[in-house]
Amino acid sequence: MDKSKLLNFLKRIDLFYGLKFDELKSVAESLIEKKYEPGEFLFKENQPRKNIFIIYEGEVELFKTTSSGQEKRLAVFTHGDFLGEGSWNETSRHYTCARVVTPTMVLILEKSYFKGNGPQAVTIFSNIVRVISRRMRYANFRIMNTTAQYESARVRKEHDLLGERDVPYEYYYGIQTIRAIENFNISGVTLNFYPRLINALVIVKKSAAYANFELGLLKENVYKAIIQACDEILSGRYQFHFVVDMIQGGAGTSTNMNANEVIANRALEIMGYEKGQYKYCHPNNHVNLSQSTNDAYPTAIKLALISSNDSLLVDIEKLIGAFRKKAKEFANVIKMGRTQLQDAVPMTLGQSFEAYATTLDEEVTRLEENAKLFLEVNMGGTAIGTGINADPKYSKKVIQHLRRISKLPVKNARNLVEATQDTGSFVMYSSAIKRLAIKLSKISNDLRLLSSGPRTGLNEINLPPVQPGSSIMPGKVNPVIPEVVNQIAFKVIGNDLTVSMAAEAGQLELNVMEPVIVQSLFESIEMLKNGISILRTKCVTGITANVEHCKEMVENSIGIITALNPVLGYETSSSLAKEALETNQGVYQLVLKKKLLTKKELDLLLSPEHMIKPYSLKTKKK
Repeated sequence: MDKSKLLNFLKRIDLFYGLKFDELKSVAESLIEKKYEPGEFLFKENQPRKNIFIIYEGEVELFKTTSSGQEKRLAVFTHGDFLGEGSWNETSRHYTCARVVTPTMVLILEKSYFKGNGPQAVTIFSNIVRVISRRMRYANFRIMNTTAQYESARVRKEHDLLGERDVPYEYYYGIQTIRAIENFNISGVTLNFYPRLINALVIVKKSAAYANFELGLLKENVYKAIIQACDEILSGRYQFHFVVDMIQGGAGTSTNMNANEVIANRALEIMGYEKGQYKYCHPNNHVNLSQSTNDAYPTAIKLALISSNDSLLVDIEKLIGAFRKKAKEFANVIKMGRTQLQDAVPMTLGQSFEAYATTLDEEVTRLEENAKLFLEVNMGGTAIGTGINADPKYSKKVIQHLRRISKLPVKNARNLVEATQDTGSFVMYSSAIKRLAIKLSKISNDLRLLSSGPRTGLNEINLPPVQPGSSIMPGKVNPVIPEVVNQIAFKVIGNDLTVSMAAEAGQLELNVMEPVIVQSLFESIEMLKNGISILRTKCVTGITANVEHCKEMVENSIGIITALNPVLGYETSSSLAKEALETNQGVYQLVLKKKLLTKKELDLLLSPEHMIKPYSLKTKKK
């Protein structure tokens, strides 16, 4: 290989950062060039580390073998990457395999090099430590997950107004996202936990690119690359590069920049450039053109909430259907209704379950009404609603594209200054999902009470047993599904208070507390969706009725005296109720014993059709 070409290549390798020319030349003279064919291994798991491998051309896949013998790919390394940096350690072994994918040229630096080249060895050791430290840092920031790429040691340098930083080469985000990761390690829940929010952000960016191109503000090649990058993200690719914590300072700027950087870097690749070559496609100058975080971020939030609400409604409708099915199944099961936990009047178990279906049906309407508030956005308002740095025609154009791409009838607010600072729609929607949570909690309370016992409680229904209930009491089974729904409700109610406080904390032309509003709303929706689904599948659909027990409680209840009140009169009925309590007799037996009604008359009055709905009082005893 040509020596000057080799030296230029080595200068760009992070492993040799800081070496003087003579030292770099010494390294170059020590390298061994070797070609590998597809399928050959640079090293295998558990083999001793002997060499550092620098890829000059070709592709090498890094993988690990699982306990079941399957291969799990961690990453693909290409031109400029290096592997085996732990070779300086005498006892270290490889914990992964490196296999060649395409014909590959590798430059090998043997372990023996470090024994005879003191000064440059120290510099290389320092770089190796920096690489390992960076890997550990990102692990500590909890961005590593089952779909994250294995990080190579290759980096690119980026700068912002605070200075210069190394960004891992694999990552599509840039320096501002790096700073956000470091500053806001708060909840551990990152943007990629909510794909609908990512998609909404990308839809906003895509709409802006269309509008800017039509206004002649974007060159065609840049515009096309941005659109393609957006489409790829919308298809599910690159979503795990959205790594900023949901709770953050800066009114959402970190979220906006995470999106801008990922889109810009993917667009650069599409255009044939390296990630980070922002003079060709810049996160701010091109992807964020004609926008501010203060109009792009809340607009994306609203689009995502509409989509999330639609998904929530599907789960609510399924739960309503499950309650209605049980209402029909239990239509003829007579039981006692209760007020203030005391016996009231008879009803059917089916009526109880139909009431649950109806009360949830009301919430569908409320949620639909409140979600419509999100159709009003502030795109084109930029920083504070005045539209600074945006073309006069931009606002109208971007709304047209938003409507087309999102397939939603979005519109701009009448006053963009007001819309930029107002969070009223979030408050209204949060209140609506709190109302849903409260109703679900009340229903869960009922299910726990109705299934209480089984011997010493109400025991009118049986909930499906899903797990043992105690570590000390054998045979105990608890109503754990309604219990978890109760706890979800408590969290949603707390999140609603957070939304209220954050909305109140707005100052002047912007509410900087929007990130915690967003986190609270999305967390509430996600928890409610999961809770509703579990309540339906693991509880409601498997509920059975204790028919005979319900009937016996009705017959032995003082409450059935109410059904006799129109015939016997209030005074007589009160006297009967008192005597029944004092003598521990049933009302039914006392009425027959005192010959106040015949058995036929009594059975008619206490029949289900008389006790569970209005009926004509013409049968009243003369």
